[in-house]
Amino acid sequence: MEQRVLILAPFGRDADVIAEVLNKDHRVCVACRDTNALTEALNAGAGSALITEEALADEHAVRLFNWLEQQPAWSDFPFILLAAMRVGHRSAHGIEVLERLGNVVVLERPLNSETLRRAVASALRARARQYESRRHLAERIEAQEALVQLNDSLESRITERTQELASANNRLMMEIHERSKVQAVLVQSQKMEALGQLTGGIAHDFNNLLNVIMVNAELIARVSGDERIRGMAATVKRATERGAKLTGQLLTFSRNSNLDLKAVDVVALLQGMRDIITVSLGSGIHYTNDFEGDEMWTQADANQLELAVLNLAINARDAMPGGGQLSIRVKERAAPDQTLVDGRYVVIEVTDTGSGVPPNVVSRVFDPFFTTKPIGKGTGLGLSQVYGIARQAGGTARLFSEEGVGTTVEVWLPLRDRVAPQTTEASDTEANAVGEKRVLVIEDDSEVRAMLVESLKMLGYNVTEAADGRAGLNRLQDDNPDLLMVDFAMPGMNGIDVIAEARKLRRDLPVILATGYADIDISGLAVERCTVLRKPFQLDDLARTIRLGLAA
Repeated sequence: MEQRVLILAPFGRDADVIAEVLNKDHRVCVACRDTNALTEALNAGAGSALITEEALADEHAVRLFNWLEQQPAWSDFPFILLAAMRVGHRSAHGIEVLERLGNVVVLERPLNSETLRRAVASALRARARQYESRRHLAERIEAQEALVQLNDSLESRITERTQELASANNRLMMEIHERSKVQAVLVQSQKMEALGQLTGGIAHDFNNLLNVIMVNAELIARVSGDERIRGMAATVKRATERGAKLTGQLLTFSRNSNLDLKAVDVVALLQGMRDIITVSLGSGIHYTNDFEGDEMWTQADANQLELAVLNLAINARDAMPGGGQLSIRVKERAAPDQTLVDGRYVVIEVTDTGSGVPPNVVSRVFDPFFTTKPIGKGTGLGLSQVYGIARQAGGTARLFSEEGVGTTVEVWLPLRDRVAPQTTEASDTEANAVGEKRVLVIEDDSEVRAMLVESLKMLGYNVTEAADGRAGLNRLQDDNPDLLMVDFAMPGMNGIDVIAEARKLRRDLPVILATGYADIDISGLAVERCTVLRKPFQLDDLARTIRLGLAA
């Protein structure tokens, strides 16, 4: 009963449609004919309620509002209000209704089913936490009653029990304190997850824009004989490369970058970085290492992990302009709380004796573009990139600081078994295309498609094009290409769908999947002879990938 979703949508088929959407998640839905029926259902038990705004337009919701005012202390019932699309501000009555509902999320209609399902899932999770608080409260009340009974029946032994009760009270306070700390960590983790989704989406969209600018700048430089124009094109290309670096950092923070996760000995990696860290710190800072073991292995991207440690060292240097001490320790620890999966972790601890971070901004240090440095002295992406690298490897990053004393940053990475070094023989897979080759380009963005077509023609290929997946499949048999180049994100059929259909017509056709979504992974799709080209790419990257595809 306490997991039910109550629906108050008395007009039309709204209630049936909402219930049909939520039934996909196996929700128990109960449609109520009016606010009185809704109040009775609330008394019986529920997890959340969806209400259309027009259902509260009259004056018959007094029972509902009285029920809300009489909720117990642990309860803050979550509502989802489906509001109609409006022009201008909400009426005073509408604002009063929102205030009286209290814990309410407003969704403007029309809305898609996924938004509705996510909102209901979030409301049910919030209600479940309230029920958990109720349980804890009941346990405490029960414990208190038991103590009273014990006191009444064993009054003669009060002196003997005083110390035991004091000890139990201390343990209870410690548990409450630990629970509040864990709750704060969970809230921070949820905030970072939301920020990651936002920054990842922005970076994906910018990859397409940067790719058009970057490759067209290269094309201008190649076809122009004017040194002045070529210089301008080179300037544009350098600027887009800087933009690509920023989007890469954003993708790392959002855990959508394409990291090359392999077995890494953290001790060996830091020993190999000693010289570059010492040079970066300068002579005024004393640098020390401390390792608990000779080897400590984890699964990470070695290059990105080196970049993260170097970023932390440079941040520490900037916090100690007058000199100081930097120490990097590596130790093995168990998961400290619920934000990490249970198990053993390698902890890289970077500690400086610098100026420290003010307490009011400690919770924001891993946010993208947040920096405590003066304007022009930092991008605000260093610590966010460290956080993203750690999270994508299955760990996390934490910062502890005290103003005037120093700062410690911990990078937690999952511990793994030792891996014996392997040697691989290099093979020449980049064979040049022999003779004239035909390439079919399927890309819905006209500017990106024009850039690809022009680039491939300049590289010496015969190129045909299509603006969507269906049109490209129709051209596949007529054009008989030697290679198919298709974008991932397209309306109707995405790139994976197009490849699956193309394989039915030409099973041996080599394919290049171009995407600005760095988290696309084709390893589990059983797609043969398919190469991923990640945006933004340079003209040389395109040429090399085409040669690889034709040679596969």
